[in-house]
Amino acid sequence: MRPEVAFHHVDAMKLRLDGVRKAFAGKTVLDGISADFGDARAVVFIGPSGGGKSTLLRTIAGLEAPDAGGVTFDGEAVDYSSEEKLRAHRRRLGIVFQAFNLFPHLTALANITLALEKVHGHTPEQARETAMSTLRRFALDAHAMKKPAELSGGQKQRVAIARAIAAQPRLLLFDEPTSALDPEMTAEVLELIEELKGEGRSFILVTHEMGFAQRVGDTVAFLADGKIVEQESAAKLFDAPQSVQCRDFLAKVLRY
Repeated sequence: MRPEVAFHHVDAMKLRLDGVRKAFAGKTVLDGISADFGDARAVVFIGPSGGGKSTLLRTIAGLEAPDAGGVTFDGEAVDYSSEEKLRAHRRRLGIVFQAFNLFPHLTALANITLALEKVHGHTPEQARETAMSTLRRFALDAHAMKKPAELSGGQKQRVAIARAIAAQPRLLLFDEPTSALDPEMTAEVLELIEELKGEGRSFILVTHEMGFAQRVGDTVAFLADGKIVEQESAAKLFDAPQSVQCRDFLAKVLRY
C-alpha cells in the first residue's frame, strides 16, 4: 500500500475551445477546433500522429498562442497577449511531458521544490514538506536525493507527475506520458494516472494506449487533420465510431 496523502477534491474541468486555429510555417495544425468538455473529469485525445493532439494540449496550457479563436477555462478566457496572465493561467495547471523535462542537475526533491518556491511562492520549508509528502504518495521517497540519471524511466515520469500535482493544480495535462517507456514502466505510470482519476482529479491525456483511453476516459476526442472529428463517451466512441476516419484508425490500431 502506498502511504496516503490528503489531496483536495477537484471540480470537473470547465473548458471550452472556440474556433482554435494554429499554423506553423504555413502548415495548418489546428483547423478551427471548437469543443466543450462540460463536466468531464478525464478527457482523452486520440488520433494519428500529426493530427494536432499535442499542439492543442500546448495551446490549452498557454505554451502556444492560437492564430485565431480562443480557450475558456473556468469561465475565463485565456489571455495569450499578456505574459503575466499566461503565467497565472499556467499556475493552475500541472503539465507532464513525454520526455519528463526534469532538470538533470537537480535531485528529484529539488525538481519539485524549485517550482513550489519560484512559481507558487512556498517557503523552502513548506516546499520541502509538500514535495516529500508527494514523493511518499508515489513511493518515491527513497529516491528523493537521486538525480534523474540515477532513476529509471518509470521513476522519472512518476517524479514528473509528482512535480505536476504538488501544487494542487485545477487541471492536469499529460502529453503522451508513456511514449518513452518500456511496457512494464508504461503500466506503472498508467496505473498512477488511473489512481489520480480515482481521487477525483481532472485531466486531459494525449495517448496512443487505446485500451487505457477506453478505460479511463469520460470523454474521448478523436483528432485528425487538425480537427476534432468525433467526441463521445469512451464506450460510444470505441464501440460505435461514427466517422470513417475514426473507424479506420481504430480498426488499424486495435488489430494487434
